[in-house]
Amino acid sequence: MAKTALVTGITGQDGAYLAALLLEQGYEVHGLARRSSTSDVNLSRLDWLGVTNDVRIVDGNLLDLSGLIRTMREVRPDEIYNLGAQSFVKSSWQQPILTGQVTGLGVANVLEAVRLEQPDARFYQASSSEMYGLIQEPMQTETTPFYPRSPYAVAKLYGHWLTVNYRESFGLHASSGILFNHESPLRGIEFVTRKVTHSVARIKLGLSTELRLGNIDAKRDWGHSKDYVRAMWMMLQQDVADDYVIATGRTTTVRDMCKIAFQHAGLDMDKHLVIDPDLFRPAEVDVLLGSPKKAKEAFGWEPTISLEEMIVEMVDADLKRLAYLKSA
Repeated sequence: MAKTALVTGITGQDGAYLAALLLEQGYEVHGLARRSSTSDVNLSRLDWLGVTNDVRIVDGNLLDLSGLIRTMREVRPDEIYNLGAQSFVKSSWQQPILTGQVTGLGVANVLEAVRLEQPDARFYQASSSEMYGLIQEPMQTETTPFYPRSPYAVAKLYGHWLTVNYRESFGLHASSGILFNHESPLRGIEFVTRKVTHSVARIKLGLSTELRLGNIDAKRDWGHSKDYVRAMWMMLQQDVADDYVIATGRTTTVRDMCKIAFQHAGLDMDKHLVIDPDLFRPAEVDVLLGSPKKAKEAFGWEPTISLEEMIVEMVDADLKRLAYLKSA
């Protein structure tokens, strides 16, 4: 029989790529989505990948424990991937309580629903490299101490340790992936890589003249979402649950990432890039660099798409989107 998966945050970047991967593996895929009275669920990322009609959307909210219990009872998933969160770091300073409720306590609600209704299911928690914050080691591993530097990172840390706690306390097959930055053409425009590629495309098409950024000397370990969701799935195929860093082992400045985008579009970065002090974070995370050694040794995972290939793909996708809108 085909396995059944439940994915929270299925309308996001990772949710869409994961849904496509699970469908390729023969899963029946259910996605938890939060509806509002003003708009329907945004399925554009699933549409982009051509899998919308193959996914079953379930109404739900990470803050609603009773609804999550009911969903577990009805769907009976073999695997649960908790990707839902308030995931924009900058917004977490303006909405720290909401971020704590959704990104932190939301994990508790899902874990409780799993414990009560599907204790034999396998659970994945999307942890984040932002938990390392003020880094305590030059290269971060599963044993590196955490030092979160934003309300988002603090909330993610709560969810991470709660996953460990439920694994140890209740024997759940619960794993956390400590994912470093991962991007794609499906990344939200508020995130720096997509902000860069979208702005470069706008400049190239004559729709804008500048790209405004904050700290361009911050360094990040960037990979492709398609590679990283594959790691999520591989974790849940292991006999024993554990926590794994998923990263490329390569760090690049925002400045150099921008250069790749501008050069691909044939533009002079120095003529268009503007540093805006208002875009600096209250507490900056200067460097993130992860070691994927444990994941590689445990189940053979390693990235297949380079930063350069990813940024080129993103610029081309934004040029295609904007050219279509411009001609419409």
